[in-house]
Amino acid sequence: MSFVFEPPAVASVPVADRAERFPVHRIYCVGRNYVDHALEMGGTGREPPFFFMKPADAVLAAAPGETAVMPYPSLTNNLHHEIELVVAIGKGGKDIAAAEAASHIFGFAVGLDMTRRDLQNEMKKQGRPWSIGKGFDHSAPIGAITQAARVPDIADAGIGLQVNGQDRQRSSISKMIWNIFETIEQLSKAWTLQAGDLIFTGTPEGVAAVTRGDVLIGHIDGLQPLQVRVE
Repeated sequence: MSFVFEPPAVASVPVADRAERFPVHRIYCVGRNYVDHALEMGGTGREPPFFFMKPADAVLAAAPGETAVMPYPSLTNNLHHEIELVVAIGKGGKDIAAAEAASHIFGFAVGLDMTRRDLQNEMKKQGRPWSIGKGFDHSAPIGAITQAARVPDIADAGIGLQVNGQDRQRSSISKMIWNIFETIEQLSKAWTLQAGDLIFTGTPEGVAAVTRGDVLIGHIDGLQPLQVRVE
């Protein structure tokens, strides 16, 4: 097969303790999936899950021990961090029951759903899609993926984010409104999931702005930490 120009390289994420990388197919994100964050964003708690997407090449991958460098994006003066557990899908499917969802998971990683909050809020006011606030270049920093069998207690893991050494977000995966398996069940009703999909599962309370020069360190118990510097 020939192309009119050379196709771009496949977006990918390192895998902890393996030479092979995880090729990214799509990036799905869950909105308002922790009660306290839903409340701080104007929600009411356990609402039906809703989803949005980022381009696959929005990933900004950091190998273990590396610091990913994120350019401060254009068009915004209010760039927010959102620390999240990322689920990496290893086997696709449609209408996946929650009870079967674990068999579709390759592994987990620490991720950041970076958000141009001012642009998102303006689009919300106008009743327009807010992809411009969520799906920009480098908007999905992610650490190395740890295979699922190595973190059997991920559903109870602590999750947190520090900015310049100060706590910004701290919670537990157990406080998700829709747990990992329920999320896969709901998501797979709307889309046929594929191997290579990443699911950003929502953020706890404490989202706030970052500026150039800030260093963000995200952690989830049992996973490789994620370190990002904004420039």
